[in-house]
Amino acid sequence: MKKIFCILSIISFHTINGNAQINNELKSLINQSFNFFPKIKEVENIVVTAQQKLELAQLNKMPEVSGVASYNYIQPKITIPINGESFQFAPVHSITTAVNASYSIFDFGRLKANIEKSKIDIQFAQHNVDYVKNTLAYQVANVYYNIVYLQKAIAIQDSLISYLSENKTIVENKFKNGDALKIDILNIQASIDAALNQKIDLQNSLQKQLNLLEYTTGINKSNGNSFDFNINLIDLNSALSSSQTNNIDFVLAKDKIKQAQTEVALTKLGDKPMVALQGAVGVKNGYVPNVGEMRFNYVAGVAFSVPIYNGGKTKQQVKLAENSIKQNNLAVESLNNTYKKDIQQALADISSNLSKLKNTATQIKQAKAAQDLASIRFKNGVGTNLEITNASTNVQRAALTALLCEYQLCLSKLELARLMGEKYW
Repeated sequence: MKKIFCILSIISFHTINGNAQINNELKSLINQSFNFFPKIKEVENIVVTAQQKLELAQLNKMPEVSGVASYNYIQPKITIPINGESFQFAPVHSITTAVNASYSIFDFGRLKANIEKSKIDIQFAQHNVDYVKNTLAYQVANVYYNIVYLQKAIAIQDSLISYLSENKTIVENKFKNGDALKIDILNIQASIDAALNQKIDLQNSLQKQLNLLEYTTGINKSNGNSFDFNINLIDLNSALSSSQTNNIDFVLAKDKIKQAQTEVALTKLGDKPMVALQGAVGVKNGYVPNVGEMRFNYVAGVAFSVPIYNGGKTKQQVKLAENSIKQNNLAVESLNNTYKKDIQQALADISSNLSKLKNTATQIKQAKAAQDLASIRFKNGVGTNLEITNASTNVQRAALTALLCEYQLCLSKLELARLMGEKYW
């Protein structure tokens, strides 16, 4: 059982200082997951798509040029009698070839608004990549410290099994000498079997966590051996302020407000007129007096278009877009409320686990002292096997309680870092 005491002796009460800090192995695993996990590539491709949409919007600055060629067979022939002769005003075989061009010179801000909207969409897509990375980093860190916890729990279980096995040997020797009963051996073996089953459960859980680690990073092993995640402890208001500035949920919520605002600005332009230059150059027939002759022609002008009536659609679309701004502002208020509650809970969990760790240190010493006394009494023939079993179980329970507190403290710090938007990788 000395191994348990050694394991617990490395459990330290961390002095919290500086921003979130992690060891190099965990940092490496998190960054490995960014390159390995397919979801990252998926959201990064969304950024590429958003950039291409911006390029498409910017191309609206350019004039549009198109070529056209047409042939029409016209009957009946269009003729009128002049001075006793039949004069043809239109060809039977009408042929036209032309190059048409148009260029918008005044769109009253439509192009600028579309480009601005595309830029905000790119920003939103980039922040969405950060969101996925933050989520993935938090998952990898959770798995990493789950593995640390399970490995330490297995070590404690091994120490208990070793201790019980040693006492089983003592009881078997006493049984041979007539100083113990067969039931004493059976009771210890039952305790060993129960401990072995618990170890099997822990090993199964450990393997599942290693599988999760491989799923997210492509690596199926970890050398972590301590709950070394650290973060600066601050008050509720400061933590909430950090969340509002740095947490990606708030960043995305603000992006959505900007998107809705640009949508309102763009929608309001629906009733604005447009002014464009238009021109065409080509060859065609149909010019009198020789309507069959193909002749060079061109046209240039200015087109002015203005919406007159669309049944109030634009006005309704503006209302809808403005309501979207209101909805997104309300979403930010909900985030504030939720994060305030979650930060309070994380800070409470940290405080609680720090207090429990101090208490478990005393419990371990007392349980260890009781176990040593039970061992001495048993070896001297004045103690019972039941005392040995109870004492070893109490030490194991105290050791696991301390380990669980240290583990929960680490996860609480990790949760606080997530809520505050800390980038610890």
